[in-house]
Amino acid sequence: MRLLKTLTPAFAANALFAAAAFAQDTGIAPAPEAVPADAVAVVADAMDKGDVAWMLISTALVLFMIIPGLALFYGGLVRAKNMLSVLMQCTMITAVVIIMYVLYGYSMAFGGSTSPYWGGLAKVFLSGVDASSMSATFTKGVVIPEYVFIAFQMTFACITPALIVGAFAERIKFSAVILFTILWVTFAYFPIAHMVWDANGLIFGWGALDFAGGTVVHINAGIAALIGAFLVGKRAGLGRDNMAPHSMTLTMVGASILWVGWFGFNAGSNLEANGGAALAMMNTFTATAGAIVAWGLIETFARGKASMLGAASGLVAGLVAVTPAAGTVGPVGAIVLGAIASGVCYFFVAVVKPKAGYDDSLDVFGIHGIGGIIGAVGTGIFTAPSLGGTGAAAGADYAMAAQTVTQIWGIGVTVLWSGVVAFIAYKIVDVVIGLRPSVEAEREGLDLTSHGEVAYHS
Repeated sequence: MRLLKTLTPAFAANALFAAAAFAQDTGIAPAPEAVPADAVAVVADAMDKGDVAWMLISTALVLFMIIPGLALFYGGLVRAKNMLSVLMQCTMITAVVIIMYVLYGYSMAFGGSTSPYWGGLAKVFLSGVDASSMSATFTKGVVIPEYVFIAFQMTFACITPALIVGAFAERIKFSAVILFTILWVTFAYFPIAHMVWDANGLIFGWGALDFAGGTVVHINAGIAALIGAFLVGKRAGLGRDNMAPHSMTLTMVGASILWVGWFGFNAGSNLEANGGAALAMMNTFTATAGAIVAWGLIETFARGKASMLGAASGLVAGLVAVTPAAGTVGPVGAIVLGAIASGVCYFFVAVVKPKAGYDDSLDVFGIHGIGGIIGAVGTGIFTAPSLGGTGAAAGADYAMAAQTVTQIWGIGVTVLWSGVVAFIAYKIVDVVIGLRPSVEAEREGLDLTSHGEVAYHS
C-alpha cells in the first residue's frame, strides 16, 4: 500500500494534450504560457482503466467474502438455533464499519499524518476527496481513483471484526458485539492499518512485509478473538451438550466463497492488473491447495479419516498464511508455507485449545491468529530469491534473517496493541451493557432471543 496523493484538475491535463495535438498537426510548438505549469505533473501520473476495473472487481470480491462467504462459513459451524445470530452479526458489523470508515476511519488510517501511529483527522467525512482525487499504486506514476482505494480498504476494515465473532459465537449479546466492534476497530484496526500500510507508519518504516493483511487483518483479529474467548467465557453446556456443526454443507459453501473472494483480497492488494497481481493470484491457488492436502494427511494419520471440516479448516489456514506473502513468494514456496501453516494450526486447534481450556468456538485464534503469525514469519523466509521469492525491494541482496526479525517485530507490536485494546474494549462493554445473555436465552438460542426469528421451520 502507498500514501494517497491528489492530482491537479483534469482540465490541466486536457490543456497539455490539446497543446501536443496542436504541435503535431501544425509543426508549431505552443507558447509556454499555453500549457499550465502543473500540467506536466498531471501527465506523469497515468490512470489505466484496466487497473481501475480490476480494483472495482476486487473490492466487490472482498465484500462477497464477508456476505455471504464468512457468514455462511461461520453459520454452518454453529448449532441451528444460533444460525441467524451469526448471519446478523456479520451483516451488521459490515454496515457499521462502512459508516465508521467513511466518517473517520479512512482518515485515521490514511489521512496523511506523519505520525507513526495514526493518520490524523485531515480526511474525516472524506474531506478533500472527490472523483478527481487519485491514489498512488506500487508503480511510480500509476494511479487509481482515491474512491476506489477507499472502498477497497473499507472492505478489509469490515471483514476483520467479523472474523472475531467466531470466537464467542452462540453466547454473546448482539448489542455487545456491535459496541465492541466500534471500540476495537477505532482503537486497534485503524491504527494498525496505518502502522503497517501507510508510508509514515511505524511498522512500514521498519520494512516489514504485509502484502494483503497478515498482521492487519488476521493476527489483529486472532488476538482479539483469543482475549474474547477467555473474557466472554465458555458456552453453556460445553463438554456435555452436542455442539457439532449443524450444516457442513453451508460451511463448505461459505469456505468456497471465501477462496474465490480471496483472489480480490490478495491479488487486489497489488492495486494494479499486472504481473504482480498474477503472482498473488497464483500463490492464492497454490498455498491453499498445499494447506488442504496437508490438513487431510494429518487427519488421516492422527484420526484415520480425513474430514470435510478439516478440509475447510485447511483451506482457510492456507489462505490466511499466504495473505502477507502473496506478492513476494514463489508458487512452490507458497505450497510449502500453506502446508506448514496447516500443520501448526491443526496442532493449536486439536491439542493446544483443549489443554488450555478456552472456548474459541470456531477456532479464530487457532486458524487466523496462528496462521497469520506463521504467514508473517514465513514471508520473511520465502521472499528470499534463493527460495523462489521476489526478494522484495532488495532483490538479490535480500537478507532473510534480518527480514524475518523485522517480521517478528511487526507481529509483536500487533499482538500487544490488539490484545490491550481488545481487553479494555471487552471490559467496557461488559460494564456498560454486559457481554453474556442469560443462561435461559443462551439455551433457547440467540436466533429467537436476540432477533425473534429462526433459520429453519419444521
